[in-house]
Amino acid sequence: MALAFDEFGRPFIILREQEKKTRLRGLDAQKANIAAGKAVGRILRTSLGPKGMDKMLQSPDGDVTITNDGATILEQMDVDNQIAKLMVELSRSQDYEIGDGTTGVVVMAGALLEQAEKLLERGIHPIRVAEGYEMASRIAFEHLERISQKFEFSADNIEPLVQTCMTTLSSKIVNRCKRALAEIAVKAVLAVADLERKDVNLDLIKVEGKVGGKLEDTELIYGIVVDKDMSHPQMPKKIEDAKIAILTCPFEPPKPKTKHKVDIDTVEKFQTLREQEQKYFDEMVQKCKDAGATLVICQWGFDDEANHLLMHRNLPAVRWVGGVELELIAIATGGRIVPRFQELSPEKLGKAGLVREKSFGTTKDRMLYIEQCANSRAVTIFIRGGNKMMIEETKRSLHDALCVARNLIRNNSIVYGGGSAEISCSIAVETAADRHPGVEQYAIRSFADALDAVPLALAENSGLPPIDTLTAVKAQQVKESNPHCGIDCNDVGTNDMKEQNVFETLIGKQQQILLATQVVKMILKIDDVISPSEY
Repeated sequence: MALAFDEFGRPFIILREQEKKTRLRGLDAQKANIAAGKAVGRILRTSLGPKGMDKMLQSPDGDVTITNDGATILEQMDVDNQIAKLMVELSRSQDYEIGDGTTGVVVMAGALLEQAEKLLERGIHPIRVAEGYEMASRIAFEHLERISQKFEFSADNIEPLVQTCMTTLSSKIVNRCKRALAEIAVKAVLAVADLERKDVNLDLIKVEGKVGGKLEDTELIYGIVVDKDMSHPQMPKKIEDAKIAILTCPFEPPKPKTKHKVDIDTVEKFQTLREQEQKYFDEMVQKCKDAGATLVICQWGFDDEANHLLMHRNLPAVRWVGGVELELIAIATGGRIVPRFQELSPEKLGKAGLVREKSFGTTKDRMLYIEQCANSRAVTIFIRGGNKMMIEETKRSLHDALCVARNLIRNNSIVYGGGSAEISCSIAVETAADRHPGVEQYAIRSFADALDAVPLALAENSGLPPIDTLTAVKAQQVKESNPHCGIDCNDVGTNDMKEQNVFETLIGKQQQILLATQVVKMILKIDDVISPSEY
């Protein structure tokens, strides 16, 4: 550190940057990295499974989030360590690709790191550990293919889809009405799915929430719900067989772009100006009427005079509807978004069987339902709940369920849940380790031990003795060679997950194992960490 003076004689301190940098090398660096990864895994471990706990996160500006969705917890957590950030990205990529299993993938990665630490202490080279893990993950991946089962579903028989969505929802706070929510999620996905192409566009499913009411009041609307009401209180609250004009142009006289000032010094001039404006409005309303519109939905606002005129001319209107909602309304009603009044024509109007305003509770809360649309490809899930956090958490849970239903339409293979798939893979990997001579077999065995972390955590979170339960289930799987035995988290009295109807998607499980292994390999290959100074 040195003191110097600038040209005005003000003192400033020169810090020698290099001295302040901290540097970890070799085994120390790996241990520090593994500790950071394990810490993140340990945080999420308690929120795994149907009896998992929730986490409460407070953002710097005081917003509180209560959730047990792994990706959300890690997104909101303030993580400084670079390795921990890798874990955050791990859960995010699982969320993007699969949508479910975000907690499990981090727990799995944490367990792999924990096992790797023991191997490094024995003096095994990290690259050999990484290679062993890679082999083991391939064995587990292929084994999952073997134990998976296809299940058939159709638009009439949606039960298998509902069962799988219920498994996803059972680990969330909404598990008391998981049956109803799973059905809503499956029906919503099937409404927008293209079953021939095996594709689902989740953007067509809008999830709205309103505080008040109870979770059981959540409903699926084959149409669009807009958080707006009619622009004038005396407009009709219910329009049947509506023809909707969707406008992105404002209902107001054009404002000159130039900075001109109009001097009005007599009453006549004011009268002329007013008549001109009114004529302008009348023409606009007339154009809508001529096209045959019985409802106008406008992206912009209109002033009271326009509102009054619309009411007099019996043309109900909704104002300030956002762009995304406009697009959804256009998709659902089969209408076109019209940017200029001159372009309005009867074929550009959207059609809906019923447009109604529905009020909630005792307050002035109203929403607009657009139902029985010409094209029911856009649907809305409307959530009710006791408070804002409950609604937000239900939205996240439903997102997971929607993603699971979408994945099943893309690929209808399932494996059984409750940790049974992991235990079965663990046994298969353990058996395969004997076929590999060399140091890698230690890593492959460690991978098998790490796979047990998920069922262990499930048993622990359900209040069962973890090691006893796991060994009993493992022994049962080996004895009966039945890969469906898992941890009985709900105390039903049977370990057979097939009887309990606990399913998970095959691609979700495979993705978990592959992603966790990739990230762990990456962390193991780091042997030198230079961190900047604390200043």
